[in-house]
Amino acid sequence: MKGVILSRREIWIRIKTLSELRVPGLPHACAIQAVRVESLVRARMTRDCPHSVVQRRKSFRLGVPSPGRRTLVQTLFGAVLMGCGVLPGQAAPSASVARVWNEEVLSAIRIDLPHPPVHARNLFHLSVAMYDAWAAYDPVAVGYLYREKHGGGDVEAARREAISYAAYRLLSERYARSRNASNTLAALEGRMADLGYDRNNLSLDPSSPAGVGNRVVAVVSAFAAHDGALQDRAYQDVPPQLGGYVPTNAPLLTMASGTRAVDPNRWQPLAFTNAVSQNNIPVDLIQKFLGAQWIEVRPFAMVRENSTAPWVDPGPPPRLGGAGDAQYRNEAVDVIRRSSELSPDDGVVIDISPAVFGNNSPGANDGTGRPLNPATGQPYPPNLVKRGDFARVLAEFWADGPNSETPPGHWNVIANQVSDAGSVPKRLGGTGLLVNDLEWDVKLYFALNAAVHDAACAAWSLKRYYDGWRPIEAIRYMGQRGQSSLDSDPTYDPAGLPLVPGLIEIVTGATAATGGRHAGLPVGTIAILAWPGQPDDVFGQHSGVRWIRAADWLPYQKRTFVTPAFPGYISGHSTFSRAAAEVLAAITGTEFFPGGLGTFTAPAGTGLSIEYGPSQRIQLQWATYFDAADQAGLSRLWGGIHVSVDDLAGRRVGAQCGRGAWVLAQQYFDGSIAAAPVSLALHRLPSGKCEVRAATRPGFSYSLESTADLAEGFSSEAGGTLQATEHTLSWIRSTVDTQRFYRVLAH
Repeated sequence: MKGVILSRREIWIRIKTLSELRVPGLPHACAIQAVRVESLVRARMTRDCPHSVVQRRKSFRLGVPSPGRRTLVQTLFGAVLMGCGVLPGQAAPSASVARVWNEEVLSAIRIDLPHPPVHARNLFHLSVAMYDAWAAYDPVAVGYLYREKHGGGDVEAARREAISYAAYRLLSERYARSRNASNTLAALEGRMADLGYDRNNLSLDPSSPAGVGNRVVAVVSAFAAHDGALQDRAYQDVPPQLGGYVPTNAPLLTMASGTRAVDPNRWQPLAFTNAVSQNNIPVDLIQKFLGAQWIEVRPFAMVRENSTAPWVDPGPPPRLGGAGDAQYRNEAVDVIRRSSELSPDDGVVIDISPAVFGNNSPGANDGTGRPLNPATGQPYPPNLVKRGDFARVLAEFWADGPNSETPPGHWNVIANQVSDAGSVPKRLGGTGLLVNDLEWDVKLYFALNAAVHDAACAAWSLKRYYDGWRPIEAIRYMGQRGQSSLDSDPTYDPAGLPLVPGLIEIVTGATAATGGRHAGLPVGTIAILAWPGQPDDVFGQHSGVRWIRAADWLPYQKRTFVTPAFPGYISGHSTFSRAAAEVLAAITGTEFFPGGLGTFTAPAGTGLSIEYGPSQRIQLQWATYFDAADQAGLSRLWGGIHVSVDDLAGRRVGAQCGRGAWVLAQQYFDGSIAAAPVSLALHRLPSGKCEVRAATRPGFSYSLESTADLAEGFSSEAGGTLQATEHTLSWIRSTVDTQRFYRVLAH
């Protein structure tokens, strides 16, 4: 193989021998054809490469891999090549059909506009469709939305077929208007053909598996149609006159100095001269709040009384000039300090081994590591790295871009790699009988993606409710105002940055002179030691750190991206990651990665995409899923797009989402959800009418019955059977009859 065929405007990458690819068994005739816009996106199907898959530049190693499992290739762009053969992120030939369709949705996400709550919802609804199709052939499990039971014949073959029809139709519906719909729809059609199913079979006959799958997806789609996501509006928020979001602050011009914010405690959208998403899709030059309507989206396990309030409320973020003023300033200083640590040239070396890093208390950074690997009984060896390399690799790895499947998808990738580890016994909760791959996968995806969907609902409801600020706004706002430490200095402003010697300083005539540490900066401004932005040559240069005006500060991101298009509080990464970690720990029965170690290795020179680096090979290491989740949150601080309060609050909320989803999912698995009692309450309304309110489970149908004499039995009330879409359901009676008894039956 001579090279990789790239699209127009691109170049050839020479690969001397096939062995350099380190992909055992890769066919020599397989053309690896991909699109590059600073990254590789998606392989095209060729005759020798029938499976169109995405191979990301990121992959975990779990414990001690078997020979031939490391298949990563780094190009000049720090991306991983895509090819035939079984690669991480591609289902093996023996994989369950649920895994096959999970890989398809991940591929679709990677070439669509990054929109974490939308993709979390799609992952959840796909998982519901697959689980419900599987449960239709199980005598014990209860489907989430589809509860008909079927049997006879080859049950496993029927399950594979029903799951495939449900998955194909659900994904075709969801990605019909995506940014790369033609590619995704063609891949989905090709997958059905590979599996031997007729995609044009629209039968709803429940005696056939195809009919069952089509019936399942019809139920799922109908249930989701009015869940608050505004899918029919392409997930766009409603207009302001109908209650849509309106930003308080005018846009911040990223390539200009300072900020025009009038309220530094509220989110400020960004304005670009050239804006692209993390996976290089052109986006609006002025940001709009992605997912602003998610405060109204229906979750899986969470319940609230007030529909305008967050699903989980950890309290407000700190406010400059208000409650938490000192914390606000400290949070901004912490981000500046981390920005000053983004150079591999400062000589600072740290140990990031699980022996000293991780094992935090929930919602804290107080861990001091673990003495032993429980899988080997041996101490975790030291892992000494340059701090600047660690911080940059950490920021880019967990950023989920380029080729981003976003945090919800990223944790599906991690879950798949955990499932692939031969040392993980597939026992639900780590106990009981072994289950086959299909049962494991449908239940794993159902619980995992219920958790990340709830995490999206929880996090985005808080983003909308508190409209929290981002570091770029806070640092520029305070920096352009002045400093708040020396009230006798002309640069003093009570809303300014606090001075920190060696980090945040006043530019004087002496320091601004040639040879001074602030040389070239305007006298009387506030300077910070920080990463100055992307270099001109991202493949051959790294920016290091230097003194810049605080009003010019940029986070460690691409200049075309800078900061995501939604408020900061709380961190979605932290919430998604902790929720997913809770489910992985619960379903496997251990918080530890297989082999007691999960890793990601970034090779020297090609492991970064924002700039050249790292300067040496870096391996991120985690003992547990929780350690990995905590590092995902920390990465956003070094990346400069969150502050610590966003991260720590996100971890706490994510833990609640993950635990709640796992508890409820198990009730569907063992069938106990169907026997759950229904609680009732009667309320006299101001109008004089009576409301009968029942605590319900979304997806179940309920009917109201009453009687005047318990000895005579119950009869149905007018209104018939209603399907619950929320956690409460109400019937209104014309009068208050104190002589009648009511009950509600679940169906």
